[in-house]
Amino acid sequence: MKYATYTTHGQTHYGAVTDDGMVALDGDFPQWPTLLDVVRAGGFDALEQAATGKPVTHTEFEFEMVLPNAPRILCVGVNFPDRNAEYKDGSEQPKYMSLFPRFASGFTGHNRPLIRPPENETLDYEGEVAIVIGKTGRRISQDDAYDHIAALTLCNEGTIRDWVRHAKFNVTQGKNWDNSGSIGPWLVPFTDASQLDDARIITRVNDEVRQDDVLSRMMHPIRREIEYISTFMTLQPGDIIVTGTPTGSGARLDPPQYLKPGDVVEIEVNGIGTLRNTVADEAV
Repeated sequence: MKYATYTTHGQTHYGAVTDDGMVALDGDFPQWPTLLDVVRAGGFDALEQAATGKPVTHTEFEFEMVLPNAPRILCVGVNFPDRNAEYKDGSEQPKYMSLFPRFASGFTGHNRPLIRPPENETLDYEGEVAIVIGKTGRRISQDDAYDHIAALTLCNEGTIRDWVRHAKFNVTQGKNWDNSGSIGPWLVPFTDASQLDDARIITRVNDEVRQDDVLSRMMHPIRREIEYISTFMTLQPGDIIVTGTPTGSGARLDPPQYLKPGDVVEIEVNGIGTLRNTVADEAV
């Protein structure tokens, strides 16, 4: 099953996603008021049992960022071989991964617009797989890394490109504009290594394929990401790791092609689904 956070009639719920609509589950688990609480409690099996056979409760709704109260979101940059070459700076494949933080306020939900701010028009897309940690760990070995994953989701790691160049050693200010990216549509419980090892990620802009690669080509595989990050910080249930984007972002095209109002961006990964967003200018 798949589980989403959504809003209907001014109220926020979480529930199971079906072809016919949502099956609200938050009312069945008052001890878990949000999906983050479900993740922290290891409650996906209980959700599945409660959802089985239960009728659809909502057919009109809006998706929210799947974990809107995620405490920590850490992103891995430049993690595919061709991505390093895209920078055209003559650098060799990095020994260590690049990392930067993002905050939940920078993300919106599935089928909602990415917001382009009036200060700068270089809004770009980055299609990625995101993992949700479900088990606390420090100095986690690669052999044990997958045991610490609770669920998978998708990320469009929307970026204001000019603002990542404002300083020498950080990209934070270009990566955290309100509602500039999206995470969702839902959480897929992680039950088998093949969900990551065999995953292929495709990004389309207005039906044109811009990114197409497989996670097995990552320079720093997800097992290594968990090992490395947990060396310096204790990973906690509900932490999100956004694992890296393939080559083909708009900034690296010739000429660059940034997102504009009316564009439609889709991130598709087999076994997880498709994250779809439009683009709109910020209302000021």
